Amino acid sequence: MSQKYIDYTFAEGAARITLVNGDRGNPVHPESADQLLATVLRAKADGARVIVLASEGRFFSVGGALDGFAVAEDPGALLLELAEGAHRVVTELMRCDAIVVSVVQGTAAGIGFPIAAAADIVLAADSAKFSLAYAKVGLSPDGGGSMLVHTLGLHRVLRLALLGDLLTAQEAYDAGLIARLVSADELASTVNTVVAGLLAGSAEALAATKRLVRDAAEPTPESKLRKEAESISRLCGSASGQEGIQAFLEKRVPQFN
Repeated sequence: MSQKYIDYTFAEGAARITLVNGDRGNPVHPESADQLLATVLRAKADGARVIVLASEGRFFSVGGALDGFAVAEDPGALLLELAEGAHRVVTELMRCDAIVVSVVQGTAAGIGFPIAAAADIVLAADSAKFSLAYAKVGLSPDGGGSMLVHTLGLHRVLRLALLGDLLTAQEAYDAGLIARLVSADELASTVNTVVAGLLAGSAEALAATKRLVRDAAEPTPESKLRKEAESISRLCGSASGQEGIQAFLEKRVPQFN
């Protein structure tokens, strides 16, 4: 029996999807990505007007599960499988008629960052942090990390991706990524208030507005995501990618050629 990575509830038009592998930091790997995609599709089939994407534990997500890539016979193929699975999730979140609300209580790192940012509304605690530190492990962004330029701006994304800087919750709010920034104690009530407000609106008008705005920002996200998947897969199979991943797992500084 496979492990359960996702919890799902549906009531009164709102689907709540929760990552429940919090003791490990909610890492993303092919199986958890598949479960997340199946759950998003279930929410669509249930006719959800609002989808809430949240997580348990200290982290929203620590990103991709790098330990599997260090021992895989073909790490590039495994990472391509992961990236393509996660990219289907991101595409569904961006394309569905439901308004997607992500709830970030802690750090969203690696692919966890663009998955959270794929939501239409991002709610966050002041303890939240965001990281695109792929280059530190010899990899390039995936999950829509490159598309964050639409929200955060070119040079901020380059700084995060190339230097591995952390984006604080306040910086993310000031940049427009976060819609509501509150204390951790207020996060749950803020989620309920925002969801209730969305459910009180016209589902048809909200869905039409989402489509118009998203098409104006990025009419072809699938092509961008495919390029990301191909890039990170190639790098994962390279010597520098394997050195970066191994160094991360061994908690040492990588020695890139």
